[in-house]
Amino acid sequence: MMTDLTKLTIAQAREGLRAKEFSAQELTHAYIANMEKKRHLNAYVCETPEKALEQAALSQNKIEKGEGGDLEGIPLGIKDLFCTKGIATTACSNILKGFVPPYESTVTAKLLAAGANFLGKLNLDEFAMGGSNETSAFGPVVNPWSKNIPLVAGGSSGGSAAAVAAQMCAAATGTDTGGSIRQPSAYCGVTGIKPTYGRCSRYGIIAFASSLDQAGPIAKDVRDCAIMLKNMAGYDTKDATSAKVDVPDFEKFLGQDVRGLRIGLPKEFRVDGLDKNVAAYWDKAAEILKARGADVVEISLPHSKYALATYYIIAPAEASSNLARYDGLRFGNRVDGEHLDDMYINSRSKGFGKEVKRRIMIGTYVLSAGYYDAYYLKAQKVRRLIRDDFVRAFEKCDLILTPTAPTAAFPIGDKSMNANPILMWLNDIFTVSISLAGLPAMSLPIGLSEDGLPLGIQLIGKAFDEATIFKAASALEKDIDFGGKK
Repeated sequence: MMTDLTKLTIAQAREGLRAKEFSAQELTHAYIANMEKKRHLNAYVCETPEKALEQAALSQNKIEKGEGGDLEGIPLGIKDLFCTKGIATTACSNILKGFVPPYESTVTAKLLAAGANFLGKLNLDEFAMGGSNETSAFGPVVNPWSKNIPLVAGGSSGGSAAAVAAQMCAAATGTDTGGSIRQPSAYCGVTGIKPTYGRCSRYGIIAFASSLDQAGPIAKDVRDCAIMLKNMAGYDTKDATSAKVDVPDFEKFLGQDVRGLRIGLPKEFRVDGLDKNVAAYWDKAAEILKARGADVVEISLPHSKYALATYYIIAPAEASSNLARYDGLRFGNRVDGEHLDDMYINSRSKGFGKEVKRRIMIGTYVLSAGYYDAYYLKAQKVRRLIRDDFVRAFEKCDLILTPTAPTAAFPIGDKSMNANPILMWLNDIFTVSISLAGLPAMSLPIGLSEDGLPLGIQLIGKAFDEATIFKAASALEKDIDFGGKK
């Protein structure tokens, strides 16, 4: 029974705990055993089994008294970008080596309040800058679907997606700046949703690009994403970008009728070189929704071709500003020098990896006098055009359906950032425009490539209309019957 517990979804585990079929400690022990068995995947950078078992014992007492919260006794993994009080938080960067936050991020505080316990901190691309989890100071995450050759898990939330796929946690937190929840979910055959910008508080999440970063869940299925998001979302006075909107019970929208729902297919997303399997599954997803009574319409997102260029000006600009605080003086790793300037230079040179340095340099350049108008200001204007494209598109449809990524997961080192970062950035082609527009989007597994690797499909909704995404995603999931990693 113990080994089977990690295969349960959150919804199933919650029922089992309440029915006294097993205890919160037994559930946590089962995940801890899996974590130990699968350390070769490098999904966790900090394991906290003792703390998790302490929390599980407290949860069990509450469950027995009938006082359990929505996630009581559920073991989760936390992306190492969320500050966790008393637990090391490094953003997988050497510059934050040894940093232990004295406070809890709002999202993780909400999950703890709902009764979840934390198994540890999950690997990611350094400061969330990357699309393959190869820029981490702790080394790359290995995709659980790897056979003979180690494959990337996607990024930046690669550790989160791999841990869920390999049943090393019931679900995980992720963050999405340009696709960092959706793309790794697609590569690892799991489900993840980037909510509307402002839906989840950014307080206590180590910043990459403040106008783009958004927390969200990665889980085994659509229902679990709904349970997680309900408990992660909500207005927060500590975050100036937090939206004062009600959080619906997303579970209530699962299984609802999709008849009459208008599904938009953007013609610009049929890019040259799109993998034939990806294209075929995109068509299949549209047919599934059509068979259930939805209307499929063609839409246009004419400025989407500028999304990558726009993103890779705005995101590095915000990163260069946000990362200026890491100087070795107040917290994190310090490398001494003869003078104060030497200490700054040494700390930042040794502390940051190549990709982070690359983005800081790009960002500083586009914000500098003489280039601000030519690059950053122009990018912000194009961002508005991209957002307006979506507004017009949603006059013709209720949801937009696209692939999540142009290919399946690739071998570690195959598209190395150091060799050709542009190739890596192109993996975000289907995700960055949604982030620039601040819209919600979910990736769920649709099928397998010719090599037997998972492929994802993406559902994009109107701002703060995650409910319609959940409605359509649950219909798709039911008819796809993907099954997940065994």
